[in-house]
Amino acid sequence: MARGGLMEGRAPYSYFKPRRVASWWNTLEDLQWPQKSVRDKIKRRAEGFAEAGIDTALNFGFHIRFDFANYFGQLHGYLNEVCEELHQYGIRFFDHYSCNLVERPRGADDTARLHRAQRHHVLLHHDPVAAEYAGYLGYRFRDLCQVDVRDGRPGYTTAYQAELFCHNNPAFLEMHSKYLERLTREVDLDGAEVDDMADYGWFSTCACLHCRERFRRDYGHELPPFEDKSFWGDTSGAPTTWGNYDNPVFRDWIRLRTDIIADHVKLIKSYFPDKPLSTCCSSTGPIILNAVSLNLEKMVPHLDYVMLENCGFGTGSVHWVRTDAEALQQKDIAAHMGDAPAMALSYTIFEKGGYLGWALSRFWGVANWSSTLPGRLEADPVPLLETHAIVGPLNRWELAHSDLDGQAGRDVAEVRLVSNRYCRDNGWRDTDGTEHWDRVLRWSGAFVEHNVGYRIVRTDELADADALRSERTPLVLDGVGCVSAAQFAAVQAFLADGGEAWLSLPFGTHDERGFRRAEPLSDALLAASYPGLRLLDAAAGGAAAAGEAAASSAAASEGSPGSEAAIAAAIRAASGSHAAAALERLAAAGAFAPRIRQVAGDARWALRLRVHDEGLVLHLMNRALEAIPHPEYTDAHNGGVVLQDIRSLSTDNRLVYEIDFAGLEAAPWTAAVVRSPELGEEAREVAVEPLSDTRVRVTIKLDGVDLYGVVGK
Repeated sequence: MARGGLMEGRAPYSYFKPRRVASWWNTLEDLQWPQKSVRDKIKRRAEGFAEAGIDTALNFGFHIRFDFANYFGQLHGYLNEVCEELHQYGIRFFDHYSCNLVERPRGADDTARLHRAQRHHVLLHHDPVAAEYAGYLGYRFRDLCQVDVRDGRPGYTTAYQAELFCHNNPAFLEMHSKYLERLTREVDLDGAEVDDMADYGWFSTCACLHCRERFRRDYGHELPPFEDKSFWGDTSGAPTTWGNYDNPVFRDWIRLRTDIIADHVKLIKSYFPDKPLSTCCSSTGPIILNAVSLNLEKMVPHLDYVMLENCGFGTGSVHWVRTDAEALQQKDIAAHMGDAPAMALSYTIFEKGGYLGWALSRFWGVANWSSTLPGRLEADPVPLLETHAIVGPLNRWELAHSDLDGQAGRDVAEVRLVSNRYCRDNGWRDTDGTEHWDRVLRWSGAFVEHNVGYRIVRTDELADADALRSERTPLVLDGVGCVSAAQFAAVQAFLADGGEAWLSLPFGTHDERGFRRAEPLSDALLAASYPGLRLLDAAAGGAAAAGEAAASSAAASEGSPGSEAAIAAAIRAASGSHAAAALERLAAAGAFAPRIRQVAGDARWALRLRVHDEGLVLHLMNRALEAIPHPEYTDAHNGGVVLQDIRSLSTDNRLVYEIDFAGLEAAPWTAAVVRSPELGEEAREVAVEPLSDTRVRVTIKLDGVDLYGVVGK
C-alpha cells in the first residue's frame, strides 16, 4: 500500500468533505415538536449556522436512542425538519447517536451521578419498574443485554450508568436494523455517526450464549469461568485491568470482541449505502483499548471517514502535544481509506477553548468539529454560549483571510514513525512495563518539540516493502515487540535497498499473534550490518556490536560531524536517553538534518510545513500555554476543572528560522506574510532572506499572537 494510496479494493472517497462542522444541540423540550416554539428555534439556529460559515451539523442529544423508542415519531419529525431547514442554506446534517446503551442507573447514587454528568445525552430513562418491560417492536430490552462474566446479570457500565446491548445478539441486531430502516426512511439525513462501537462493560462482558458460541465457532475455545486466573488474571482491580495476556486464549478473546463490533458496523453501513458513515473514536494507540474493544482499524472497511474525539474542555487541554500522535495516526488511517476526511471534535464551554480546538484542526490539517458541552456541568454555565456563536468569528476570518483546505494539503514528513497495532492487540510491554504506544508518544513529542515533520507508519504499511521503499526518510522502530514475518521481510528489503532505520530494542521478540519467538528478529537484523540501520540502544548482541564496530573503524579517519565514527559516537551517547535527546544527538552528529532550524526567538512555538496547491504553508502553534481555570465550574463526569481562558508564556515572539525547501513540491518563498485570527485583517510581512537556491531565513513577528498563526504567500 503506497503512501496516500488506497486500501486494496477501496474506491477513492466520493462524498463531500466536511471542513467546518458544529454540534446541533437538543433539549428535552424539542420532543414537543411540532410546537411553534420548537420550529422557530430550528429556524433561528439554522440561520445562525449559516452566518457562522458552518457546512455540516451533527446532531447532539437524544443520544441513548432506544431510551426514546416511545417517541420516535416526534423525534424523527423534529430531526427531519432540522434537515430541511439546514438544507435551505446548503448545510448538511448527520445524525449522531448511541445504539447499544440504555441508561439504567442502579440506585440513588448512580441516578444522581447520571443527572450531574450526562445531561447532554438528554435524559429520559425508564425507572426500575418500567425497565423490566421496556422494548421496541416487541423486542424486550433486557433480553438483548450483554451478560456479566461474574454473576450473569445484565452488562453494566459505570461510565454512563447504562445497561449494554450485545453487539452479537441476533435479536438486538434485528431490532437495530429495523430502527435504521425507519430512521433513514423518515429523516432526510446526509450521513451518520453511530457512537459507542465498543464494550463499555470492559472485560466484565460479554458471557452470553451467543458470544460463547461464536468464541467456540471462530476460535475453537470455551470461555473460562471467572475463577480461572490463568485466563482472567488479577481481577482485584477495575475490569479495565483484567486479563492474562500470556494466555493465547485470552488474546483470542480480545480478537473475537473486536470482530463482533466490526460486523455490527458492517451491518449499520448497509443502511447507508450511498451516504457517509463514521463512529466515535477517542484513541487508537494504547493497550487499554482492548478492554473497551475499540479497534478503529478493524472497523474502517465499513466506514467512510474517521473522527477523533479530542476529548476535554478542561485545563489539561492546553497540553495539546500529547494528542499529536493520535491525530496523525487517525489522519493516516483516513488517507488509506481513499483519502477520506479526518475530523477532530473538540469540546469547549468558553471562547478560548473553541479557538484552541479550531487552531489544532488547522495545525493538523483536518476538518474541525466544534462543540460546546454544557451538559457535562451540573448546571448550565452563565453565559450559555451556542457552538455557532463561538466558532462563527473564527470561520468567518478563515473564509476571508486564509481559506486553506488542510485535508487537501500534503504534510512535509522528514521521518516515519512506526506504530504497530500488533503490539497493542497482544498486550505487549517491555521488561519495564512500557508499551509500544508509550514510545510512539515520546518520539511524537520530540518531533513536535524540534519542529521535525513526521508521519505515522501503521501495521499494514510496515508489511509492504514497496511502500517503505517509496520514501527515503528514516524509519523509527522503537519497542516494536510484536512483528510479523511479512513486516520483517519488508523492513529487510527496505534496508537492503539503502533505506535508513533508527532501531531501539526490543524488536520482534513476539510474532503478530503474541507468541514469543525463540530468538528476537533484531538478532538477524543487526547481524546483517545494514549501512542504514542505526541502533539507539546501549547494548546490542555480539553480531550487532561487531557490525557497528566495523562501520566505525571504516570511517575512523573521518573527523567531520557527518562521519560514521561521529554518528556512532552520537548514537552511543544517546543510548538510554529519551527520544528528544536521541534526536538532538543524531542531528548534532550529522546523521539527520531537519528542514527547520531555529535561529532566534522562543523555542516553544511548534511549526508544521504543509504543501498546498497555493504553495508552501507554515502553521505555528504555541506549546507554552497556561490554562486559566474557571473559579467554579468542574466536569461532573471526571472532576476536571473547566478551562475558562488561556495565557501565553512565550517570551520572545520575534522568531527566526532557516528552512530548507529542497525536494519539496513548492518553490522557496521570496515574500511571505503571517496571519492569525488574533491579528484580525492584518497580513503582517515576514522578512525572507535567501540563503541558497533551496534555503531561506525567515523572521516572523508574532507580537500580539498568543496561540496560532499561519505563514504563506
